[in-house]
Amino acid sequence: MNKVVKDADAAIHDIGDGATIMLGGFGLCGIPENSIAALKRKGCTNLTCISNNAGVDDFGLGLLLKTRQIKKMMSSYVGENEEFERQLLSGELEVDLIPQGTLATRIQMAGMGIPAFFTPAGYGTEIAKGKEVKEFNGKMYLMENALHADFAIVKAWKGDLFGNLVFRKTTRNFSSSMAKAGNITIAEVEQLVEPGQLDPDHIHVAGIYVHRIFEGSNYEKRIERKTVQIKK
Repeated sequence: MNKVVKDADAAIHDIGDGATIMLGGFGLCGIPENSIAALKRKGCTNLTCISNNAGVDDFGLGLLLKTRQIKKMMSSYVGENEEFERQLLSGELEVDLIPQGTLATRIQMAGMGIPAFFTPAGYGTEIAKGKEVKEFNGKMYLMENALHADFAIVKAWKGDLFGNLVFRKTTRNFSSSMAKAGNITIAEVEQLVEPGQLDPDHIHVAGIYVHRIFEGSNYEKRIERKTVQIKK
């Protein structure tokens, strides 16, 4: 099976209005920049985006927020995006804020085929509204459902023609779990190599989970908060 596609536009060609999409990344680390740009060009709307955060105003998912392509965000942290805040407070954007550990585990459970699990995170807060609660060993837990998506889009350091992926350091973040939780998984990589060139012991996501792969370009690799010390 040939999994290689020409570019980001070819990779996301069948993502249409109303799709639910997982996008890897933590802050601005390891986000699928080329694919997000392609989604902006395609112009699909009413998207539900599952991502740890919503980028910043001029980068990452912030680009899709600015063009009003996102209907709903499912995230754990969104504090660096003024446009996100504006749309949330004005009622333009539906937001499901999820504790970070719960978000990660819901995605992991989807990849493992486990439909639901119990967690103490969020009990006694607004997050618990409408959710089943059970007591285990004297402690209260919420039931959380596994989190699936129509498409999962991740960015890796290296990948081969079979779809095997290697992430570099913290760029693995949510991506290795998301790659297993999408009906269709799209991977963009900095380096696309021939089968056999990746050390099997270094592969983080097996190619069986990846449906499309392409070599990206022009990665910015931004730092979300650059801190400098002013000399006195």
